Amino acid sequence: MSDTATLLGASRRRFLATCCWGAAGTMVGINAFGGIAGEGDDQADSQKEPDRPGKWSKEALFYSADGDRVVCAKCPHGCVLSDGEMGRCRSRVSYDRKLFSIAYGNPCAVHIDPIEKKPFFHFLPSTRAFSVAIAGCNLRCLNCQNWEISQVSPRETVNYELMPPRGVDECVAAGAQSIAYTYSEPTTFYEYVLDTATLARQRKIRNLLKSNGYINEAPLRKLCKVLDAANIDLKSFDDSVYQRLASASLAPVLRTLKVLHEEGVWLEITNLIIPSWTDDLDAVRRMCEWLVKNGLADAPLHFSRFTPLYKLAHLPATPVSSLEKARDIALESGIKYSYIGNVPGHSGENSYCHSCRKLLLERKGFSIGENHIVKGRCEYCRERIPGVWGS
Repeated sequence: MSDTATLLGASRRRFLATCCWGAAGTMVGINAFGGIAGEGDDQADSQKEPDRPGKWSKEALFYSADGDRVVCAKCPHGCVLSDGEMGRCRSRVSYDRKLFSIAYGNPCAVHIDPIEKKPFFHFLPSTRAFSVAIAGCNLRCLNCQNWEISQVSPRETVNYELMPPRGVDECVAAGAQSIAYTYSEPTTFYEYVLDTATLARQRKIRNLLKSNGYINEAPLRKLCKVLDAANIDLKSFDDSVYQRLASASLAPVLRTLKVLHEEGVWLEITNLIIPSWTDDLDAVRRMCEWLVKNGLADAPLHFSRFTPLYKLAHLPATPVSSLEKARDIALESGIKYSYIGNVPGHSGENSYCHSCRKLLLERKGFSIGENHIVKGRCEYCRERIPGVWGS
C-alpha cells in the first residue's frame, strides 16, 4: 500500500469515480468554501478568502456571535473572528456573523490501515480501519510528521469528495470494521467526524479518533456519544514544554483523558519521546503516576520513537534505551500495559499479561503472530485483559 490515498480493488474504483476531477482528467483541489483550484489557476486567486459558503462547508457547532464577530468554542484557543477571518485550525471561517467549517466532505487522505498503525493495540487487533483526514490542525507542533496536511487549510490540498454517507458506504465496501479519523487533527473537522460517526454507528461500524486531545469539554462529550476508541497524543507532562513544542497547554489535554474515560470510550495514549524535549524521565514518572491516580492504569501507554523531521530535523532519533527506560517507569508506576513504538521487532511491541507476565500478543510490525487472549482473558491465568477484543 502506497502513501497516497488508496482503496482496494473494486471499492477503490468506485471511490475514485466519486472524486473531483478537472476537465483534462487531472485531480483538482477544492479550496475555500468549495471553489475549485484546478491546474492553470492563478495561485493568488486560489488563496482568496471565500465569498459565501459552498458545497464543502457546513455551519459549525459550538460558537457564539459577539457583535460583528464570532467566538469559536470548539477548542481552548477560543478564536475570535471578524468576517472573512480563519481560525487557528485553518478550517473554520467567519461569514456574515456565522462560523463555518470548510472541512466537510473534502478529505485529502483516504487509506485502509491495520488498526495497529494508529496505534490501537487493545482494540479489535488484526482488523482494518478506513482512515480519513481533512487538512488542518489547532496545534503547531515542531515535530509534526504530517505537517504537509496538518499545517495548511483544506483549500491548499488535493482533496476527494467524500460526504458522510458515501464514506460509510466505502468503509463497508472495503470490508473495514472501523473508521479512523486521523493523520491531521480530526477535532478540526469536527462536524464531518460527528456526522460520519453517527451514520457509521447505525451501520455497526466502530469509530476511532487519533487526536491531540485539544478540545473543549462540551464538544468532546457530544462526540463521545458516537466514539468507540481514542488514542490521544500526550505530548509532555510539562506545561512549558507544551507551550514551546505545540503552542498549546497541558491542562485541556488531561481533561480530555478524564472525559473519555468517564464517557466509556476505550482509551490509549501515545507519548513521543523527543531528545532534549520530552525525554525527562522525572516528567515521565509524574505523567505515569498521574494516569494511575486518575483511574487510567488500564489505558495502554505507547512510548513512540522520534524521527528527525519538520522543524526538529536537526535532532537525533530517540535512543532505544530512552524508550525502554520510559516503559520500565510506566510499568513500575502501575500502568498495566506499556509499549515501545517505531522500533520494529522490539519485544516492547508485544503484550504480556499484567498478572502472570506470559506472552499474550506477539506483534511483528502491524501484524499479529501468537495470540493467547481468549474471550478477553489471558489463556494461561484467565485474568481479564483490558480492551475490546471482539465484536
